[in-house]
Parts: sequence; C-alpha cells; structure tokens
Amino acid sequence: MPDITRLVLLDHEDLRRMFADLDDAQASGEVSAISAAWKPLAELLDLHAETEEQVFYPRLLEVGDHAEDETEDAIKDHNKIRDAVRDAGQHEVGTDEWWEAVGRARTENSKHVGEEEREALPDFRLNADPNTLDQLGLRWLEYRAAHEGEPDIVPQDKSVDEYLAEHDSGGASSGGGAGR
Repeated sequence: MPDITRLVLLDHEDLRRMFADLDDAQASGEVSAISAAWKPLAELLDLHAETEEQVFYPRLLEVGDHAEDETEDAIKDHNKIRDAVRDAGQHEVGTDEWWEAVGRARTENSKHVGEEEREALPDFRLNADPNTLDQLGLRWLEYRAAHEGEPDIVPQDKSVDEYLAEHDSGGASSGGGAGR
C-alpha cells in the first residue's frame, strides 16, 4: 500500500506538471488549448485540497509535533487557492483578469506545497507509525476514487477555527507523537 505522504507528493508533482502544461498551452496562443489545460488543473487543485482536509490533516493533528500550526497554514493556503480558482471561473479564459487569478492560484499552490513538503509531511513521517501511513494511503485512494471527476466536491472555504475544533483531539497541542 502506498503511504499517504508519497500520495500527497505524487499530487504535488502532478500539479507542477499541469501548470507546465498550462504554460505550453499559453505559448500556443489557442484559447481552446489553454482551457483544456486549465480545467483538469483547477479540478485537481480543489480535489487535492479537499482530500488533504478529509484524510491527511485530521490524522496529522493527532500525531504531529507542530500539527496545529501546519494545519492552520494549510487551511488558509487551501482557501486562497480555492478563491483564486473560483475567481478564474468568473472570467473568460485567456483574458488578463483570468490570467491574474490563475497566477494567484499558481503562486499560492507553490507556496503551499513547498511548506507542506518541508513541514507537515516530514512531521507526519517522523511521528506516525508505518501502519498508519499505509492505512491513510488506502483512505486517500478510496476518497479520491469516490470523488474524482464528480461534481460533488464543492470548493468551499473553511474556517480555520471550526476545522481545528472539529478535528483536533488534543494530541497536536501536547506534542504527543507516536514515534517510529
């Protein structure tokens, strides 16, 4: 079973590749190519954020040493990415306003994945046991299979305080990791 941190990293690689594909489409100058590159990228940005919030971050809050801060940052980043994707959807593809919104999505996503790769993922790998990594990998795959390509994921900003109140069982604030 693939461990969850590897699955998150695979999504990060896909997102980087898809932004590069968008660059290639932009270079072509064809709006249809740009639109074709953007649609699956926008969908993955939303699905990735939602999957992390449903599967990864609740468990990180239970075992991570700095999980509350990392989760708070992630939720804020996800909200900024969602806002930029939603803003892009309000403009005609290829217009200056559309590119500005897409640029914000790219900037926020790049910032987010970098922080996550430096902080949340290593924290989780160091504090979760291998069985947990694998179990969450399976949950990640199941969640994705149930929601990929489906319009049931409604990109909606989340309140950091409400998210933490719902998911933080107190393990993160005490710094109590499981160890490896």
